Amino acid sequence: MIDRRLCIAPMLDWTDRYCRYFLRLITRHALLYTEMVTTVALLHGNQPRHLDFDPAEHPVALQLGGSDPNELAACARLAEHWGYDEVNLNVGCPSDRVQSGRFGACLMATPGVVADGVAAMRAATSLPVTVKHRIGIDELDSYELLVDFVATVAEAGCETFIIHARKAWLNGLSPKENREIPPLRYDVVHRIKHDFPHLEIIINGGIASLDQAAAQLQQVDGVMIGREAYQNPWILAEADRRLYGDDHPVPSRHEVIERLMPFAEWVHAEGAPVNRISRHILGLFQGQPRARAWRRHISENAHRDGATPEVIREAARRVPGC
Repeated sequence: MIDRRLCIAPMLDWTDRYCRYFLRLITRHALLYTEMVTTVALLHGNQPRHLDFDPAEHPVALQLGGSDPNELAACARLAEHWGYDEVNLNVGCPSDRVQSGRFGACLMATPGVVADGVAAMRAATSLPVTVKHRIGIDELDSYELLVDFVATVAEAGCETFIIHARKAWLNGLSPKENREIPPLRYDVVHRIKHDFPHLEIIINGGIASLDQAAAQLQQVDGVMIGREAYQNPWILAEADRRLYGDDHPVPSRHEVIERLMPFAEWVHAEGAPVNRISRHILGLFQGQPRARAWRRHISENAHRDGATPEVIREAARRVPGC
């Protein structure tokens, strides 16, 4: 069983394997998600580049973008073969590119298509198959339509729904605007949990602190945090104790850097540029004295020819112990 009390959202260009390894050094228990990977990219592209991850990342889920049942089934088998703990279907991304590929949020208009994909994945793998979606799209935003979507997909075998508590406008708003303009409706997600008590309901959208997460856990089964966990990752430092009851000692920020260094040195030796790792850790000292000096040293040096992971340690020396 996966404990989804706290999940870190799939974020394109952000939650790659380097980011996830770093976040795992701060929280042992939060469920980490990959960036969305399209079925076409997996089936016809470089599979190791998209799927490789470090065992330390567990528990970790693979998020897929697609709608063809056969392709989704094949990718679900890959997820199990690679050792992921969950496979998730994206029914929430509103970008034009995603819509043109007939996946993402536009699939909320066709719950039967989503159900077919879920059923195919369920038949192909023993992994949990979950769905991340919005509370509605465009004018298709009534509670009755949301209930129909959840009921239809649940009947296909999905038991866990991650619900972004705002609808998506597919025409006229950018993906960035879709994260901010439609109002958050936490009450709608709470109502879904009330009406589907047998399903696991995870709430997503605008949650930026453990206090907010703990409050939401009075209403739903889990919380997904996105941008705040990336931009200010130290909010996760108390997550294991507060949300999971795990009282293991919390490392300091400097100790996290020292624990990251062997991994950074290994992947750098394998060919990864330093800034592929360092760009994900810029927020570690958010709000601390000399945090700007930390960010500046990394930003000015990690991209240089010949840079090594020692740049990260040098940057940390510019920040007092905390």
